Amino acid sequence: MYQRTYIEIENNSSPTEIREIPVLEYDQFCDQAVALLKDEGKHCLAYYSIKSPENLKFYCCIADDNNNSILVFSHQLKDEKRPLKSLTPECAQFHIFEREIFENTGVSFEGHPWLKPVRFSNGRADRSKTMDNYPFYNIESEELHEVGVGPVHAGVIEPGHFRFICNGEKVLHLEIQLGYQHRGIEELFISKNTSLQRCILSESIAGDTSIGHALAHSQLIESLSGMDISEQLKIERCIALELERLAVSIGDTAALCGDVAYQLGQVACEALRTTIINTTQLWCGNRFGKGLVRPGGSNYSLDDRVADEIITVLASTVQRFNEVTDLIYSLQSVLSRFDDIGILTRQQGLLIGAVGQAARASGILRDIRKTHPFQYYKKYSINPVTLENGDVLARGLQRSLEVGESIKIIDRLIEIWREKTKDNRKPVYDYILKPGRFAVSIVEGWRGEICHFATTDGNGNISHYKIKDPSMHNWMALALAVRNQEISDFPICNKSFNLSYCGHDL
Repeated sequence: MYQRTYIEIENNSSPTEIREIPVLEYDQFCDQAVALLKDEGKHCLAYYSIKSPENLKFYCCIADDNNNSILVFSHQLKDEKRPLKSLTPECAQFHIFEREIFENTGVSFEGHPWLKPVRFSNGRADRSKTMDNYPFYNIESEELHEVGVGPVHAGVIEPGHFRFICNGEKVLHLEIQLGYQHRGIEELFISKNTSLQRCILSESIAGDTSIGHALAHSQLIESLSGMDISEQLKIERCIALELERLAVSIGDTAALCGDVAYQLGQVACEALRTTIINTTQLWCGNRFGKGLVRPGGSNYSLDDRVADEIITVLASTVQRFNEVTDLIYSLQSVLSRFDDIGILTRQQGLLIGAVGQAARASGILRDIRKTHPFQYYKKYSINPVTLENGDVLARGLQRSLEVGESIKIIDRLIEIWREKTKDNRKPVYDYILKPGRFAVSIVEGWRGEICHFATTDGNGNISHYKIKDPSMHNWMALALAVRNQEISDFPICNKSFNLSYCGHDL
């Protein structure tokens, strides 16, 4: 029986003093982590290391969805050449975190079944490991063949390599090699010492999630600096986040239709997506919401003119979107390509720590807006959409249902916003961060949970910055979903997850 040794904090709460985070012996650390994650209501947000002159310190953050809390504890390692026992055999969701630590520090995890590079970061410990000598899994057989796709793809898709092992047309195994989009974002958050530079960086982590990542960063800064913000601003941020979710969900529906050659559904949804992102542009001058979210305030406070336009556009959008999705999800030729294709089971999702839409379509309630509420979601409770089948059809329907929910949320939030006293504060860039602190900020982006972590040194400077995009978890979900599928079904499976290359690669 393990002894509970961790601190409990809430999402976007006051930062914790680093010295208050328990430092455990490694065996105790392992016992506690495994015991905690036997509960399906908990999952690992992040597990990473910070190097100091004395040692490596490892932080583990586990989300307790039952109690809306985050459990934080740590361990240390003085000799980086000393291997550690892998947690992955007992708790599979640690697999990606241990691989990342191994790549960045060289610390080996004994017993890890898949200890390979994650993204070939510039700061990798073993410089001999390159893109060109990636150790792909292979099966020796005269009956099997390999199919390589990428890293350069047709159109504007980002680079990534997909290696299929097939028996005829059936996929037995898919290995996904990423890292081509690595930009060293986390290091830039430390080296760029002006607050505006950091805001712009946050919007560039994943271009289709500019609002989500910018909000996670702004929350983190507000926590570390003790900055208070108005309820008006909290509501506006939630509206912007839902507009981003809305635009991408409609755009994803268009992409799914395009992959099964249903052009009416594709072009209709593409047009509807445009009306949403143009509304965001009306609000802040950028279709993806860049510049809208800043610490402490906003240069683009919502006004009645923009609020009225949002209401008008959404009323038209929901009617037209419902009409086209009624056609999409009643057309036999579409359903035959969606139904029972690319299944991610609930058990698989739990094992790999799946998050966001991918998790909810497999019956796992993972939605930070509900389980670890932030901004105005602390007062305005939502009811996340969950489905059970975990196939392409479920992930498509998930988006359709979430469009309706987001429109309801925005409509209600604007009603509440109209009743609030207006306090149009400008962004705060000359903040002072509290020294010797550890802070966590989590946001439910349209893909799933976005996590930003930071520590400050004794002078209040950011000494370490860690980012986790939901794609970090969910790329493995895609690899599992295509097993035993026809290789021709891969594009539709890929679109149904719509994961981020750059969000993973950082």
